[in-house]
Amino acid sequence: MSTTTPTAAPHRRNGGDLVMESLTALGASTVFGLPGQHALGVFDALRRSELRYVGLRVENNAGFAADAYARTTHGVAPLLVSTGPGALMTLAALQEAAAGSAAVLAIGSQVPLAGIGGGRHGYLHELTDQSAVFRGVVKSVHTARTASQIPSAVAAAWESALTVPHGPVWLEIPQDVLLAPVEVPQVKELHAAPRELPPRPEVAAEAARLLAEARRPVILAGGGVVRAGAEAELLALAEALRAPVVTTFGGKGAFPWEHPLSLRSWLEDRYTTEFLEDADTLLVVGSGLGELSSNYHTFRPRGRVVQIEADLGKLESNHAALGMHADARPALAALVKEVADRPARESAGAGSAAPEDAVADLLERVRQRIDGQGLDLEQRILASVREALPDDAVSCWDMTILAYWAWSAFDARRPNALHSAQGSGGLGYGFPAALGAAVADPARPVLAVSGDGGAMYSIAELATARQYALPVTWLIVDDGGYGILREYMNDAFGEATATELARPDFVALAESFGVPAVRTSPERLREDLAAALAEPGPSVVVLPARLRMFAPTHLDDAPADGAGAPEAP
Repeated sequence: MSTTTPTAAPHRRNGGDLVMESLTALGASTVFGLPGQHALGVFDALRRSELRYVGLRVENNAGFAADAYARTTHGVAPLLVSTGPGALMTLAALQEAAAGSAAVLAIGSQVPLAGIGGGRHGYLHELTDQSAVFRGVVKSVHTARTASQIPSAVAAAWESALTVPHGPVWLEIPQDVLLAPVEVPQVKELHAAPRELPPRPEVAAEAARLLAEARRPVILAGGGVVRAGAEAELLALAEALRAPVVTTFGGKGAFPWEHPLSLRSWLEDRYTTEFLEDADTLLVVGSGLGELSSNYHTFRPRGRVVQIEADLGKLESNHAALGMHADARPALAALVKEVADRPARESAGAGSAAPEDAVADLLERVRQRIDGQGLDLEQRILASVREALPDDAVSCWDMTILAYWAWSAFDARRPNALHSAQGSGGLGYGFPAALGAAVADPARPVLAVSGDGGAMYSIAELATARQYALPVTWLIVDDGGYGILREYMNDAFGEATATELARPDFVALAESFGVPAVRTSPERLREDLAAALAEPGPSVVVLPARLRMFAPTHLDDAPADGAGAPEAP
């Protein structure tokens, strides 16, 4: 009898290998995801590739991780999921990626080709028209129905995701196409050329004229500045114009927080809204002036508006403007050059406040207003988080009261260092997003901030953090419910319903995953958080605290003298 151990037949390349080869040829190094029955062909190919795989426990969380990875790297984050339920579980994450312009390339499997489009075969996970579900959420939808189509479909999806405005895309490939042996040559080179979006020269020239001749120019800088890496151009233009700069919540870090021209991010504030309204020329760059950026659509500009926006659907969608359909970086660079070539504008006249003085005056009035609301605890906690967080660290924030504070009052210290779900506002973003940011740069600590309600969306990912030893510290502010909804309902109806929650012992739960955890207090928060961030691997810090939101000013709260932006040269 022979004792020779039979050897496995040599592997024949299949459609899954073509997917991996295509991603590698385009420059991918990491993929996120969760396997499923129809996607096994692509996951089997993954082990033969050089790509790093980060697997999460819930598809929606995998999408959030890919979102933050894409934002952190300014690149494409591939996301691998299966058919039907697995695909559908990504929708909330892809909605956030669309709202936040994150280039997530979601690759989902499909039922075998014969079963697509009718439900007549009764395949497990089958949808009548799976791709149609995604068309209203993602930037573009792609399908590969044969092996030879896979490389081109991957390249087209990659190019779409990275063409400004960046955004998520969906590519689906049937199960039998992924599994079938192929004769297609190995993919060694593949090109995707995202289209650039420069400004039209005549529009840039007119915008520069309006700004150079303005007596009270102001700039509102949105997330498009950060995504374009246009911080240097923004700073140069603001200083050339001596124009105060407000950053939106998505644009935090686009302009130095402590700069004399920085109005920071107090957008939910009537003083700031009035300042923006009083500009004779307001430059809006990288923002569609949506609900949050317009102080819940109370903003009413009295001067000219110049808007730079890469998303054509958002250009002049809320306010009439001189619209410049362009990416923020080339547009701002063109304005800097045009403004430099123009003579300095005339002074506004004697007795006018300098722009820097107007900025200082506004920030002092905001400070006095907040200080008058008895919110010392909230300000102290936010300050403790800032003091504990290293300057080069990234923070990812869930939809929780402390995050609402951070949008307005937190100094991100640098661009692209604060990420939140304020684009679409879904719960559960903070912790899985932090995992994605940590995968992008494991040498730096990452902070995740959640409330206890949002934390329950992501508890399973403690296993992911532990498995990959990711340096993420998770701050859970435990107030026993959906705190921001509690405030909204109490304010609107005098009583909150469905907001109070039973919850676990988060410290014991984290420790059951092998993740170190500590229960802290407002007095010990800075010390405990700093210690956790300094340690390698994941950790959890639980802060029992019931926080309140600051009250924004409204139109009828404005000073009687109409104080807004003092006239400046």
